[in-house]
Amino acid sequence: MKKLIIKISCLSILIVSTLSSCKKGFDKVNTDPIGVANVSANQLLAPALVNVLSANMVRNRNFNNELMQVTVDISDADGKVFRYDYRRTFSDYLWNNWYPQITNFKDMYKIASSPESLNKSYQGIALISQVWTYSLLTDTYGDIPYFEANLGKDGIIEPAYDRQKDIYLDMFAKLEEANTSLSIGTTITATGDPIFKGDIAKWRKFGNSLYLRLLLRVSGKSETAAQVTSKIREMIDTNPGQYPIMATNDDTAKILWNGTNSSTSVYSSPFMVNVRPVDFRTPSITSFFIDNIVGWNYPLINPVLGKGNVPRWGIARGTIGDYEGVPSGYPQDQSFVRQSYFYSDPAGTGYSLQTDPYTGIIMNCAEVNFILAEAAAKGWISGSAETYYNKGIYYGINYWLPSWAPAGISDNTFLTYVTNPNVRWNASLALDAATGDSKMERIHLQKYYGLFLVDMQQWFENRRTGHPILPKGAGLLNNKVMPARMAYPVISQSTNPTNYKNVIAIQGADEIYTQVWWQKP
Repeated sequence: MKKLIIKISCLSILIVSTLSSCKKGFDKVNTDPIGVANVSANQLLAPALVNVLSANMVRNRNFNNELMQVTVDISDADGKVFRYDYRRTFSDYLWNNWYPQITNFKDMYKIASSPESLNKSYQGIALISQVWTYSLLTDTYGDIPYFEANLGKDGIIEPAYDRQKDIYLDMFAKLEEANTSLSIGTTITATGDPIFKGDIAKWRKFGNSLYLRLLLRVSGKSETAAQVTSKIREMIDTNPGQYPIMATNDDTAKILWNGTNSSTSVYSSPFMVNVRPVDFRTPSITSFFIDNIVGWNYPLINPVLGKGNVPRWGIARGTIGDYEGVPSGYPQDQSFVRQSYFYSDPAGTGYSLQTDPYTGIIMNCAEVNFILAEAAAKGWISGSAETYYNKGIYYGINYWLPSWAPAGISDNTFLTYVTNPNVRWNASLALDAATGDSKMERIHLQKYYGLFLVDMQQWFENRRTGHPILPKGAGLLNNKVMPARMAYPVISQSTNPTNYKNVIAIQGADEIYTQVWWQKP
C-alpha cells in the first residue's frame, strides 16, 4: 500500500508540474504575431466583393452562357447545361460562395454602426453589397434563408426559408436606407475599395441603379405592380435628385482585374486563375449569338477595334474562314465541330477576354438605360424609349473600348449600327409578342449583348420576360422550357431538413421547372 501511495503522489506531482510547464508562456505561444484582434469595415470590403464576383464569373461562363446560347460545350454526354440538363452540384458552388460573403457584409454594417467606428458610407455600402448578393441568391433559387441567415454565431444553425416577396420588400428597404446613408458622404478608405476607389457618389448611383433592376424584376406581379411603377416614376421623373443613377460608363460598377482600381492591390481574374487557356477556348460560340452580331455588323467584331487583328471580344473565325456558330440544344445523337470561339491568348500577342481586365462587371450603365427604355415603352416614366434604347446600345459597345482601341465608337459607326433595319427602334411595333418582333424583343435582344459577362442577368431577364426569343433545339429537356431556377444544394436537405421540407411545401418541388415568385402569374 505504501508503494501505491508513493506512486500516486509522484504522479500527482508530475501532472501538476507538467500543467505548470505547459501553462508557462501559453499566452505568448498562442498569440497570432501578425493578426489583429479587431477588423475594420474597410478590411472586409474588398475580399468579399472579389469573392462574390469571382463566383459570378465562373458560373456566367459555364452556366449562364450555356443556357442563354452564348456558347455551347460540344458533347453528346449527359449533364450538359445547353440541353437544360445540369446536375445539382451546380447549386452548391454559388450557395457556398455567396452566403459566407454576406456574413462579411453584415459584419461591415455592424462595425460601421458601432459608436467607435461610426461611418454612414460603410453602412450604405454594406447594405448595397448585401442586397446585390441576396438578390443573386433569391433569383437563382427562389425562397431562401434571409432574415435568419448568417446568424450561426447567435445560435441559429437551421434558418427558416423566407418567401421571395418578403425578401424583395426588405431589399428595397435596405436600398432606401443605403441611399440616405450615402447622401451624407462620409469619407472611406480609397485603397480598400476595389470598385469605385472611395467615390461615395458612385456607390450611391450603383445602389439606386441596382434598385431599378430589382424593381423591374418584380414589376409583373399584381400585388406589387403599383408600388413598383410608382417608385420607378419617383426615381426618374418626380425626384431624380434624391435618387442619382448611373449616367455614363464611368459609373459602371466593376472590378478591374490585374490591376488598376487600387494603388496598392492587384486582383486576379477568375478566368485566369480558375480556367486553363485550352479550356477557355474549348466551347463554341452559338449560331444565335454570332449570327445576330454578324448580320448587324456589330462594331465589337470589327478587328479595327481590337488588337493584333483580333476583334475586341476576341472571337476566332470558324472552319470556313468566317464567323460561324454551332446550334444550341441539339440532340445527343448529333455531333458538331467547334466553330467560332473566344480566344485565349496567354502570350498577349493578340486579344482575349480571358486576360481582359474589364470582364469584372457587377452592373453597367448599358443595363440602366435598357431598364429605362422598357419603363418608357410601358408608359411608366416620361422620356423617349428610343433615346434610352440607343443610349443602352451606345454604352454597351463603348464599355469595351477603354484601352488600346479608339476613345469611343465614332458617330458615323454608331449611326450606321442603330439605323440597321433589324436594330433601329420601331415605334410602330407592338409592345410585346410571344413570337416575332416587338418593342420588348428589340430592347431585350440588345440588352442581351449589353449584359454580356454580367453574372446570370441574361438568364434572369429571359425568365422574367421570355426575351430574347431563343431557338429551341430538338435535344432540349425540361419540355423545352427555360429552367426557372437551380435546385437547392444537397447539403441543405441534411443540415436543415425541417425548413427544407417547409419551403418545398410552399414554393413547390425542388426542381428546375418550379417557378420562383416573380415568375408566377
